[in-house]
Amino acid sequence: MDWQQAQQELTQELTPLHGEREAAVIADWVMEHLTGKKRPDRLINKNQPLTSAQNLSYKQYLDQLLRCQPVQYVLNESWFYGMRLYVDPAVLIPRPETEELVEWVLETIRTFRPQLATPLHPTSSPVAAALSGPPAFGDPVSLLDVGTGSGCIAIAIAKHLPNLQVHACDVSTDALAVAKRNATDQQVDIRFHHLDFLDPQQRDSLPLLSWLVSNPPYIPVSERTEMAAHVTEAEPSLALFVPDSDPLLFYRTLADFALEHLAKEGLLFAEIHEAMGNPVKQLLQDKGFKDIVLRQDLNGRDRMIKATR
Repeated sequence: MDWQQAQQELTQELTPLHGEREAAVIADWVMEHLTGKKRPDRLINKNQPLTSAQNLSYKQYLDQLLRCQPVQYVLNESWFYGMRLYVDPAVLIPRPETEELVEWVLETIRTFRPQLATPLHPTSSPVAAALSGPPAFGDPVSLLDVGTGSGCIAIAIAKHLPNLQVHACDVSTDALAVAKRNATDQQVDIRFHHLDFLDPQQRDSLPLLSWLVSNPPYIPVSERTEMAAHVTEAEPSLALFVPDSDPLLFYRTLADFALEHLAKEGLLFAEIHEAMGNPVKQLLQDKGFKDIVLRQDLNGRDRMIKATR
């Protein structure tokens, strides 16, 4: 089988499951991963036969994809904010709307602390350099990503703000292993914490912060039946769902933690359920936060929120 035949077969086999357009995208992704070549190079060499090793991998990939496994898990890769990250079923697959949350965090911090994004002189101290300008949110100049999963949020922020001290926590040891692997691959220094953020005693061990960001579980269990099977059956439920009786569980916990660990004028950022914007906003107002901003994603849905301590 040559490269062109393999791509055509992939598209044909996956079309009943995903539709022709998405099947073609998945097939293209698989072939690029398999051959190491972009589409233009594959077109030029379309009659290049698959090697024995490539043919074996191809059959394994196709079998997994036909069993509705997400292509990101099949290939153990997902692209996020320009980075190729390792992913497996221990972590959520990074979503485009989370990239929008990261961009909001970065643009906000860059506005008030531009020195955090400036490469340091080799002999400079990161903390000293970060504090050299006028304080905007108070000290220390550090950020925590709660429920880091693959580490996508923390790693993207650390790459673009190299002078910022970034922390990340998760309850899952398997997820932290993935996040640490990605941090190493992306050559960023992140301080990881294994703890249950819902446990007050465990989260009290976390440091004082200037910024807090999270993409927490926020989908009520009752919505599970409305979701695609490749999400509910493949991705970790622990990172997706909250009890129907307490859908704001993590936002209340984030708010309580921020009141104790976030510096004065520090900022809380969070991704939210599109139907929960106003309830989350009201919760933060009731807790005493100010300058609360709901932001829509590119599809016009309320998907993220920012609040000042």
